[in-house]
Amino acid sequence: MKSSDASYGTFAVTIHWLSAVLIIVLIVSGFRSGFVVDPEVKLSALRVHVPVAILVLLLTVARLVWWWRFDRKPAPLGTAPRWQEVVALWVHRALYLLIFVLLASGIAMSVMSGLPDALFGSAQMPELADLAPRAGHGVAARLIAAAVLLHAGAALYHHVIVKDATLRRMWFSR
Repeated sequence: MKSSDASYGTFAVTIHWLSAVLIIVLIVSGFRSGFVVDPEVKLSALRVHVPVAILVLLLTVARLVWWWRFDRKPAPLGTAPRWQEVVALWVHRALYLLIFVLLASGIAMSVMSGLPDALFGSAQMPELADLAPRAGHGVAARLIAAAVLLHAGAALYHHVIVKDATLRRMWFSR
């Protein structure tokens, strides 16, 4: 369940991959709802987007509590130059920050617009584009998409080019 010096534990690996899949669902459904004109298509994308965002919030809080109270992260492998370790640290921090920025701005837009009544009731789809948090939500969405690509690209680089254990130690089988 817990991490070792060499690899991440089952709990951390499960939350990582579940969060990764759900964040990709959020990026796709968020861009779909943001760039479509048809209100019914927008509503159907947001009916996926909003509950998944709540789940990502819960998983992210659980992950942070797990690291803070119950487990420790394995040390870097030492196969990468120091600058890559620093970039990795800051990309991870940026991912957490962007998750919370997106969640906060999404919650603010939902509260300000009455979106839950449209999603789960019979109210009309509100116009979200004019809300103050919408601009920050859009910028943060583009930034998290870029950070996810950078994160995944770095993991693949380490797995395919460097051939170290970076990706393997964030997987279930050892």
